Amino acid sequence: MTRVLKSGRKEPVSGETRSIVVFLHGYGANGADLLGLADPLAEHLPDTLFLAPDAPEDCAGAPMGFQWFPIPWIDGSSQEEAESGMARAAEDLNAYLDSVMVDEDVLPEQVALFGFSQGTMIALHVAPRREDAVAGLVGFSGRLLAPELLEDEAVSFPAILLVHGDQDDVVPPQSLPEAAEALQQAGFKEVFAHIMKGTAHGIDPDGLGVSLAFLRDKCGF
Repeated sequence: MTRVLKSGRKEPVSGETRSIVVFLHGYGANGADLLGLADPLAEHLPDTLFLAPDAPEDCAGAPMGFQWFPIPWIDGSSQEEAESGMARAAEDLNAYLDSVMVDEDVLPEQVALFGFSQGTMIALHVAPRREDAVAGLVGFSGRLLAPELLEDEAVSFPAILLVHGDQDDVVPPQSLPEAAEALQQAGFKEVFAHIMKGTAHGIDPDGLGVSLAFLRDKCGF
């Protein structure tokens, strides 16, 4: 049985929803942590509804926040717990996305995922395995988990933008080219990358600007 994800939202500036950006937060944070990004994006994407669900589990490593799945080297969980946690979170996120599309009366190609850190990891796991491709995926400061499974399991191939800070000491910057290579080997034709100079584990204005251009040019928002 899937868990219902509590979600924050920022309504489209125009009052009419023609596209949706779903923010997926990092380990130990919550939806509100990313929803603030809607403010600088909204003026350029007036018909876009911004949603930011909380991950389904309380976070052992950050008691006031949430996690999509356990991380063994942070919280002492086992690899099996991490893998089963991600599988369950993927089911939760898929159910959430299905519900959003029905409730907001939009098609998959009108929805983009925007992840940060662990949110990028769950987005990169879920989006390729959905039967109908979403418009695109923006992934900041994350990595592609189980890349060896992607070629056999991917069934949809949305445009993907990977962004990473070159000073990231939480998720190594090398994770970006590794993910890009695996995605391309699995059949993804539109994989874009951007390195944020002098940026640690975060989102800077430069990266956000590149994301906006991607959402407009590649996702049609």
